[in-house]
Amino acid sequence: MTERVVLVSGHFNILHPGHLRLLRYAKECGDRLVVAVESDRIAGNAAHVPEILRLEGVQSNNWVNEAFIADEPITEVISRIRPDIVVKGKEHELRFNPELAVLESYGGRLLFSSGEMVFSSLDLIRKEFKNIDTKSITLPNEYLARHGVTKERLTYLLQQFSRLKVCVIGDLIIDEYITCHPLGMSQEDTTIVVMPVDTTRFIGGAGIVAAHAAGLGASVRFISVTGNDTVREFAIAGFAESGVEARLLVDESRPTTLKQRYRSKGKSLLRVSHLHQGAISVSLQEQMLQELEEVIEEIDLLVFSDFNYGCLPQALVERIVAIAAARGVVLAADSQSSSQVGDISRFRGMDLLTPTEREARISTRNREDGLVVLAEQLRQQASANNILLKLGEEGLLIHAGDGKADEWLTDRVDALNSIPKDVAGAGDSLLITSAMTMASRGNIWEAAFLGSLAAAVQVGRVGNTPIQSQELLRELI
Repeated sequence: MTERVVLVSGHFNILHPGHLRLLRYAKECGDRLVVAVESDRIAGNAAHVPEILRLEGVQSNNWVNEAFIADEPITEVISRIRPDIVVKGKEHELRFNPELAVLESYGGRLLFSSGEMVFSSLDLIRKEFKNIDTKSITLPNEYLARHGVTKERLTYLLQQFSRLKVCVIGDLIIDEYITCHPLGMSQEDTTIVVMPVDTTRFIGGAGIVAAHAAGLGASVRFISVTGNDTVREFAIAGFAESGVEARLLVDESRPTTLKQRYRSKGKSLLRVSHLHQGAISVSLQEQMLQELEEVIEEIDLLVFSDFNYGCLPQALVERIVAIAAARGVVLAADSQSSSQVGDISRFRGMDLLTPTEREARISTRNREDGLVVLAEQLRQQASANNILLKLGEEGLLIHAGDGKADEWLTDRVDALNSIPKDVAGAGDSLLITSAMTMASRGNIWEAAFLGSLAAAVQVGRVGNTPIQSQELLRELI
């Protein structure tokens, strides 16, 4: 099936909301949107901005697949590229349109529309996924002083991240944010009716843990299982862009996990998950083990990022841990149980575990004791060295060994971002940043702080964008 090409032409001095509505409408009419920007010669007095700047403005729009300077009449442009559809503004519908005769000669169509007013706000919507207000982040100076942690030391540790070789293994998830415009209440039943106006995808799950590690400067290999679908193709492209060496094994029996979030006016309306939770086959487990064995002699840090979707069966986990522990690799794990039941304590012998309070209580079946007792019970059950207990808006509880038998220290770090936009990626950024700090010979207090700082940066924007070391360094200045 050939793609349908849509053509729009014009001066485009300034990309104003009217242009955005028209371009959005045109893109929805076909598969590929081509824009012909009239040259200074063709536009004449209507060109108030040089043609190269007008072209750059159009090319910056996400809906446009191709844009070029048209130094010939629009009828000749149409004859040359033969688009399936030409879109013009509604104001041209009752006028003479020279494009019509050329289009009719080969079966093309001429459509008129000025789009809908909701689309003019989409550039502002997309900024929500990129912008972060660092003014809402406050450093815990008393905590830093209490443990003798200096900004110079933290800067040094962040610089050491570039020396690390990291392997992340676990469940890949693709997060899809579907921004909607509310239309009102259905007249047939008590249902809110919305219209999707924009879609943005991010690599999530264990994949974003790997992307965070690469953004922080490490050399990273990521091992996971996907379906054989277009979502997998998106992931492959994303990992290539972020600098992660991804080994994605194909399981024909499952889809690549896709989690959709429908949002309107900065709030989540609905979440839909496309996934398969059954354990991967023994054959795939052997392939994952082989992938790990290729790099185990080189890596400094191995991170399990488990979402309980079947990528890490217990037998595979135990074999991996035995291989890594025998080689002195730093081990860290997180096993998320947001909408399903998991057991963080099944990752035994970790240098670092980062559960939520709920996940810790599920693993220990302890619903009554205080946080310190809970953390110690989980540590013993999992034979872990350090526990970072995530408490959401209350921050982080640190349960840390000091190197002496039966002597454990506890402290906390408050949540550093007072105005979070999207808390979904906080745990992933905390896990990898804390683990990389320990692999760089930082202590648990330094690891807990840098992990908390990474989480504060991450929740300050919507969607999973990989953390960059420069973002953390800026907060330390």
